[in-house]
Amino acid sequence: MKRQEIILRAYAGKISWIEAAEILGYSARHLRRLREKYEEYGFEGLFDGRMGKVSPRRIPVAVVEEVLRLYRDEYFDFNVRHFQEKLGEEHSIMISYTWVRNLLQEAGLVAKKRPRKKHRKRRERKPVRGMMLHIDGSEHKWFAGDGRRYDLIVVMDDATSEIYYAQLVDEESTATCMRAIREVVEKQGVFCSLYSDRASHFWTTPKAGEPVDRQALTQIGRALRELGIRMIAAYSPQARGRSERSFRTWQGRLPQELRIRNITTLEEANRFLERSYVREFNRKFTVPAAEPDASAFVPSTSDLERVFSIQTERTAGRDNTVSYMGMTLQIEKQSWHGSMAGCQVMVYKHLDDTITIGFGPHQLGRFAADGRPLKRSKMKKNKAVEMPLMRKCGKSKNDFPQSLNRLEKPQSRLSHIPTAATTARI
Repeated sequence: MKRQEIILRAYAGKISWIEAAEILGYSARHLRRLREKYEEYGFEGLFDGRMGKVSPRRIPVAVVEEVLRLYRDEYFDFNVRHFQEKLGEEHSIMISYTWVRNLLQEAGLVAKKRPRKKHRKRRERKPVRGMMLHIDGSEHKWFAGDGRRYDLIVVMDDATSEIYYAQLVDEESTATCMRAIREVVEKQGVFCSLYSDRASHFWTTPKAGEPVDRQALTQIGRALRELGIRMIAAYSPQARGRSERSFRTWQGRLPQELRIRNITTLEEANRFLERSYVREFNRKFTVPAAEPDASAFVPSTSDLERVFSIQTERTAGRDNTVSYMGMTLQIEKQSWHGSMAGCQVMVYKHLDDTITIGFGPHQLGRFAADGRPLKRSKMKKNKAVEMPLMRKCGKSKNDFPQSLNRLEKPQSRLSHIPTAATTARI
């Protein structure tokens, strides 16, 4: 209909024949032939004359059946190229390699090859320690003679491959990964970014295979955001190649080290890792950074006990209680507020399984894992504030026999009035 409409417009003089050729994408010569067919046969002359006819290059059905029979009966273990050569040499069937390959694949006699792998370029290491850390877990039979598999949680620096944390756990989880990140922050400082897989304790993925949801934070994602650490998700094992290669080294060495020392429990293995083996591993496999004198780690000023905890928001009841995991936690009376009824409070489940209830910066109570209230420990003196104050006064700590928090009682306002004895002496 489009061709007829354009030709009719050209006949009516609304457009020129050159413009009609440009619109249809034809040459002027082909449009002239089309115009002659239209004048002779009408609208039917615009159709392709080859429509409905068998292609002269079509291979007969008998040849197709013979090719399939030959491959099934005689050449079943030949590859496609070898079989195509035999068809021409032994059976005088001259057909192309592509046609033979497509025929055998469609018949299910030859499996389709996987597409070529995408060319990947190796990512350069970060130039400075602390710019990016890798965290991952490796499931393996780490103990000789024990068929059970455990997870090895490792935190590694991208710039140097230095291991900052390595511990064996029953299973990789939110708590075990939080414990690893917290220990690194406490010992090394806050780093810039963390590279991880898309496990559910790191990321929320709405649908399998789709990108992660960067707004729906997990507990680990929330903790890292509070510290200002950027999270990076890996979408393939090849993207985590540096940590994957490190795990191959761990799996080829650690089980043997544990066996010759007769270490068969997680507690013994973790003590061995912490006290000696991580240092030995770093001494052998750490590489120098591009900028060895620089470091991106900065000291942490956050309350890490709160940051690295499972946080859940709750509403305090009228009786100043909070329901949490089947337990009823009682909030004691606070000196700064009469009742917490109806307040939105935060319940913190810490890595040592204790539970605290917080309201802003205030701690409303601390409880054991079973909900029993724990006594609040005495506040330690803030030496960071006390010592500068003494230096400002120009005195040492020994010149202050009493605590700085204690104040001497002021003298009586009447002490300056002369008494009878003093009057007599005068």
